[in-house]
Amino acid sequence: MMKTLTQLKCSILLGSLLAAGGVMAEPQSTQVLGGNITGKLTFASDYVFRGESETMDGDVPVVQGTLGWGNDQGWYGGVYTSNIKFADPNLEIVTAPYIGKAGTFGDSGITYDVMLFSYLYPGASYSNYTELWLKVGKQFGQANLQLEVTPTVDDWFGVDGWQGVNYAIHPSYQFENGISLSGSVGYQDLDGNGAEGWGHWNLGVSKTFAGLSFDLRYHGSTVDESHKVYGTQTKIFDDRVVIGVSKSF
Repeated sequence: MMKTLTQLKCSILLGSLLAAGGVMAEPQSTQVLGGNITGKLTFASDYVFRGESETMDGDVPVVQGTLGWGNDQGWYGGVYTSNIKFADPNLEIVTAPYIGKAGTFGDSGITYDVMLFSYLYPGASYSNYTELWLKVGKQFGQANLQLEVTPTVDDWFGVDGWQGVNYAIHPSYQFENGISLSGSVGYQDLDGNGAEGWGHWNLGVSKTFAGLSFDLRYHGSTVDESHKVYGTQTKIFDDRVVIGVSKSF
């Protein structure tokens, strides 16, 4: 990624984030087609996805944005975008449109969330792929537990014949003082010629203050220098701490 281009993008979006934090009151929604339009801007020290740094071992900070729509029936859709950095210089941005349906199974208190999420890479469309996110969850007082199974619906990261399924557990706990403790433990299964899966986890705390949400999170994985897929790039899987701040509107 060209550093000057990345710095320009980050400066523009970070300026927007700080401005939003300074002048906006509580997040407000806009009614469109029977649903609400919402958004979110995030600035973070790294972008870690299932244990992997999406910025070449935290080489650049990230600015991420989400613009979404949802209605009272649980249907939703939107688009997510973030700057990224890989060994392939064409991988500079990921833009991810998504659509889904969330709700509850009757009076059981068990929630569900089904979402199609496409990873699109402008300038590097050979890496595009789509996943089907399947989640069920349950609230236990101030604690929540989510179970996830996420298979790919086409070639993983555009690699011919590779298929993946991510299995994960996402526990969280909301304290009365507003601090949230949350984490994830998962395994990214990967099948195909030369493919190999890996375990990943994270644990963090978050707190909203003055209209901004702050998150401090530790990430780790089982990937080491012997991994078949990432053997020459294992630093991007090193354990790391990520700090982020976001603003919803």
